Amino acid sequence: MSFVDDARLDNPAYAALSGAQARFAQISGRALRYPTDVAPFLALPSEPSPEDWRDAADLVPPGTRAAVARTGVDVPATWKTLREFEVVQMLGVHVNGIDEPEAISLNRADVPEMLELARQTDPGPFLNRTIELGDYLGIRRDGQLVAMGGERFHFDGWTEISAVCTAPTHRGHGMASRLVAGLIAGIQRRSERALLHVVTTNTNAIRLYQQLGFRERRQLTISVVTR
Repeated sequence: MSFVDDARLDNPAYAALSGAQARFAQISGRALRYPTDVAPFLALPSEPSPEDWRDAADLVPPGTRAAVARTGVDVPATWKTLREFEVVQMLGVHVNGIDEPEAISLNRADVPEMLELARQTDPGPFLNRTIELGDYLGIRRDGQLVAMGGERFHFDGWTEISAVCTAPTHRGHGMASRLVAGLIAGIQRRSERALLHVVTTNTNAIRLYQQLGFRERRQLTISVVTR
């Protein structure tokens, strides 16, 4: 079987929470979710039963919301969909990791600046404890954090690259590409493969990742739901 056909890629949050990132999992039956200050994702089996959705309700208190990655599975009428968007899943088929000399490792002390950079650039969910999910790299200019990227979903053999962003004032200098190459270098040292997800409307990012050696595998629907 080709690595592209790995069925876990169809449900990466579930693969991560039931595998290498099980330490983060809040559990109700077969429903899993990340703590709300780590990541917004609720994960269900690829073909969830009505009981799975009922169990999931225990993990999403009334008045709160969660994100669910779906591949053709309808959200039950007992849940309300607040927002949906399409993402393309891309795999590092022909990527080459290159350590970036200017990149620094980010840690908890950097989180306030990381949150502010994410607020300015909207690279996807980055929360108070997201940094616990994996390695994060950044670039500083004049002491200011102006670019970052890191790792989110992780399951055996795979690591997702996420939260790649550059401050508007520092774009056009290849920082994002260099950080991604640095992250890939770390992933490859662990004998793993890289994947990532990009909203389908972000054609510039898709083109950039294609140039770096990523190839599109499939589209996923992300639904933001509440009970």
